[in-house]
Amino acid sequence: MLTLAFDTSAKTASVAVLEDDIVVYDVMINAGKNHSEVLLPAIGQACAGSGVHIRQIDLFACTLGPGSFTGLRIGLSTLKGLMMATGKPGAGVSSLHALALNARHSTGTVAAMMDAGRGQVYLAYFRSDEDGFLHPLGPETATAPQNIADCPYEEVVYVGDGAVKYAAVINSSPGRNQLVFAESQFIRAWAVGLLAVEKYRSRDLLDIQKTTPVYLRPADAAPGKPVFPRQTV
Repeated sequence: MLTLAFDTSAKTASVAVLEDDIVVYDVMINAGKNHSEVLLPAIGQACAGSGVHIRQIDLFACTLGPGSFTGLRIGLSTLKGLMMATGKPGAGVSSLHALALNARHSTGTVAAMMDAGRGQVYLAYFRSDEDGFLHPLGPETATAPQNIADCPYEEVVYVGDGAVKYAAVINSSPGRNQLVFAESQFIRAWAVGLLAVEKYRSRDLLDIQKTTPVYLRPADAAPGKPVFPRQTV
């Protein structure tokens, strides 16, 4: 099965082609351009670089949010257009879940933290099961970074541009925290593709008429405090 996946939820854009669980092509674009300028050309290059035609793709996938208001709408509109043009199914995945896969080999808790602007971050916690699949430990939230001091997990790996921006806050918080820097701060489309393949196998597919971007706060949201669930796997 061939999957074309992409992410436009933040400043960077990423496109990947997967054959089953194998990444065939993956590129990240950080050119400072609007996603509407780079996404379709990048998809064309991904297909050419993978040696596949767009109509050979079996599954299309993108991030649904949280993230950039405009970026999410560009990504979802493109996904729906590809589905309509080809008649193939699509899957939408969490931006934070895809980001967390950058630290999927960690033995402790993974915290995906995206910069949400206005002094907030988008935040969610994950942990791997015995088969190596990352599962959420609770709801995704929009919150002030200082609220991670209330996190009940002692060993946490923080990943994302929010973790880089608020590294000092993380380092001063209780617990044995670690930071993952460099390219791991960005969402990669191969992660979007892997999550989409799981959704395809469980028949959790996108409804082209009903699916909308996922926003964790209205435009005038005030900083909130996350509610942490009991620690479960």
